[in-house]
Amino acid sequence: MSNQSGNKSAKKLRVDKILSHLGIATRSESKKLVKQGRVIVDGQPIKDSGLQVDPEASTIEVDGQSVHYREFVYLLLNKPQGVVSATEDKWDRTVIDLLDAEYLAFEPFPVGRLDKDTEGLLLLTNDGQLTHELLSPRKHVPKTYEAKVLGAVNETDGEAFKAGVTLDDGYRTMPAELEIVRHFEEEGEAHTDIRLTIMEGKFHQVKRMFEAVGKKVVFLKRISMGPLQLDPELSLGEYRELSPKELDALRNR
Repeated sequence: MSNQSGNKSAKKLRVDKILSHLGIATRSESKKLVKQGRVIVDGQPIKDSGLQVDPEASTIEVDGQSVHYREFVYLLLNKPQGVVSATEDKWDRTVIDLLDAEYLAFEPFPVGRLDKDTEGLLLLTNDGQLTHELLSPRKHVPKTYEAKVLGAVNETDGEAFKAGVTLDDGYRTMPAELEIVRHFEEEGEAHTDIRLTIMEGKFHQVKRMFEAVGKKVVFLKRISMGPLQLDPELSLGEYRELSPKELDALRNR
């Protein structure tokens, strides 16, 4: 693991807080590790788990393994259907349930949401500032979806989306870009594969936009958010950390 927070901080932290933040040991467990001489800082065993160190300048080892501190974590997930975009839920599996234990200590949360039956790109992080910037209605971060639609989507629908359509609650959407990929028949009914880029994120927005033009979305997948693209190497339910290049693109879009 490497520090991708991008923060050049000289802030000092207690060793036990660092180990706790990374999910390596609780405060009380850290005390025991220190007593047993298993925590090494800059080549020397420490005697106090409350020792203050600069985590980005000091070398910390536990049981011979290097500890790499970072404040934030950024995960790109290919969300499967049947999983909810939440940190906890009484009835369904959440996107947090898909993560390995090493990431749970960071307490990441989904940036925005995908419906339970929607697949695709979902960013998880504990960086509240970046999350706010990506979700702020004033930022108009583009999001692109692939969808299978029941009905023959046509150029008239494209013009309607470009002008903005009125949803069932009276809200008029911002201009959206519709691309018709192909028309086909399935079980005797007309269907259309499309790509749609929207600049906002209202509840069930893509589905409601097609309902506004008399059609129904039967499959939906998000493939991009801002400069971030869904990684084709990720199977459904798989995730990886953002690369430094991807993170820079998100911050400087």
